Amino acid sequence: MYRLLAVLALATGLSACTDATRDLADPVAPLGDFKLGHAAVVAPNVQQLLVSREATAEEWIAVTDAALEQRFRRFEGGKFYHLGVSVEAYSLPPPVVPGKSAVAMRVTVWDDAAEAKLNEETHVINVIQVFESRLGLSKEEQMTRLAETAAQQIEQWLREQQAEQGWFGGPDAGPETPEVSESAAPEAEEPAIAPDELAAE
Repeated sequence: MYRLLAVLALATGLSACTDATRDLADPVAPLGDFKLGHAAVVAPNVQQLLVSREATAEEWIAVTDAALEQRFRRFEGGKFYHLGVSVEAYSLPPPVVPGKSAVAMRVTVWDDAAEAKLNEETHVINVIQVFESRLGLSKEEQMTRLAETAAQQIEQWLREQQAEQGWFGGPDAGPETPEVSESAAPEAEEPAIAPDELAAE
């Protein structure tokens, strides 16, 4: 936790935020057999850093959940996977005050069929807006930009894991369209894991 907070406070490993939703207008590139089951967002110990506007855990949960749903409901693979996301720390400097908008999150991915985590150690997402103009931006707009960029970074990480670790059926996998016989069992329409069983630990 302390290392994660130091990363935000010292602004190391910076990643510039532009329009994090611009790519959503493009045709969807499949993410193997990935289909989003649940996106479970928590913020039990979220910390406010430096000089910042105050945001509640509930506000962070709502804006992060919306960004995850917007990005990951696009994928129509044949297997359910779940995202457990914990919002850990943030900075939302008001206009004119020196500083950078930032958020830190931890992410866990679950395989619904196996009822198991794909990553035993949580993956840390750090978003720090290097180039930003906060003049005229409300707190809600700052939070939305950060959450959307975090969701984009999560997708980038998932694609890296697919290519390097064989997640979601591996780099050559795509949405399955199997032939259905009369004797075939119907495909599960609901995930086996309930949302309250997920956590980014």
